[in-house]
Amino acid sequence: MAEHVLVFGVGYDIPQRMRAAGAESGGGVVTSVMCWPEHLEKLDDAAEHARVIVLRPDATDSEWLALARAVHALHPVTRIGSFYDDCRPQAALVARDLGLDTHSPEVVEVVRDKHAMRQRLADTGVERTASAVVDGVDALKAFAAEHGYPCVVKPVDGAASKGVSVIHAPEEAEQAFLRAGGAGAGSRVAAEEFLSGDQYSVEAFSEKGEHIVLAVTRKFSDPVSLVELGHVMPAPLEPEQRTAIEHHVTAVLNALDVEFGPTHTEVILTPAGPRVIETHLRTGGDDLWDMVTGATGVDMIECQLRQVLGETVLPGVRAALADPGRTTRCEAIWFAGAPSSGTLVEVAGADAALPPKVALTVLGKPGTRLGGLQNSFSRLAYARAHADTADQALALARRTIANLTFVATHPANQTNLL
Repeated sequence: MAEHVLVFGVGYDIPQRMRAAGAESGGGVVTSVMCWPEHLEKLDDAAEHARVIVLRPDATDSEWLALARAVHALHPVTRIGSFYDDCRPQAALVARDLGLDTHSPEVVEVVRDKHAMRQRLADTGVERTASAVVDGVDALKAFAAEHGYPCVVKPVDGAASKGVSVIHAPEEAEQAFLRAGGAGAGSRVAAEEFLSGDQYSVEAFSEKGEHIVLAVTRKFSDPVSLVELGHVMPAPLEPEQRTAIEHHVTAVLNALDVEFGPTHTEVILTPAGPRVIETHLRTGGDDLWDMVTGATGVDMIECQLRQVLGETVLPGVRAALADPGRTTRCEAIWFAGAPSSGTLVEVAGADAALPPKVALTVLGKPGTRLGGLQNSFSRLAYARAHADTADQALALARRTIANLTFVATHPANQTNLL
């Protein structure tokens, strides 16, 4: 009997690859989708799904459950596919209701809620980083007064660096609180101790509670917005530093009860050792998942979709990493920020000849309103490069972005003539 996978949120090309895997095995895979309206434009294969059900972002849990039960009654669901952050809580609830496997609602919540994650890590003795949920500007100022400036202000359940600020003085608190989504009664904003040190991300894959670290990446972020500007993989680390990071992230995943699938964990290597910024139950963005394939030969997306379909994948991951004949290389990506104002006219220099082993992607379109580097989606271009060493790959990517020029228009100043 064919597998019927109920996919939640955007799946990009993963449902297509699952159906292809089903055709290859001869068993067959049918996919259905439950998503938000904003996901429809990303469903390139909408006609290939058995059904697509669209719910408002504010739809209740009971509505999600009722519609999922209706799908299940018409066509029994055998697997749950939840590949990115959107709609993951709903996927967890439906999976529990239908008696199917995916991350539990409890695991999803403790990973999603930044303060809850901090509390779990403290309760299990993994690490202690000062954190609080504040409901107003005065509470934010009180937290900073107690734990010191600078401090980090962010949405409790944010992603893509949206709404994140570092504040250095009380007068910056109100703007940071509003930027993090604090407005009106019931606002919940996370305040955290600022961690000093170099930034890294860890791409790992888990199965039955066992975790394998695939790559440790050095990451570079804007000092004001904390939006990521670049990554290089593998990170140039001393062996004992990499071991410390790997052991700490493994302890974090165990403390959060992560049992399976890909994870993307961001850490700071402080003078006292690794400390976690946050983790996610998915592959890393910014092409990190694809960089892992280039650097290690392990396709995290393929592992994830095959695991969802019931296959055991860690033996194959170990074999790929241990293969003496595999080609290894260093991968880097670097992003272009955005001017603080104006309307984008063109990205000059994008059509220039590129060095070998470099690819350039322009994200900004003519007519884009510019407002500086607000989040990951406000970046205007990126360059991917690979080389024999991390320094070489990073230099190639950064040089390619430095050769771009952003042409923008600004409205003329209006003055009253008397």
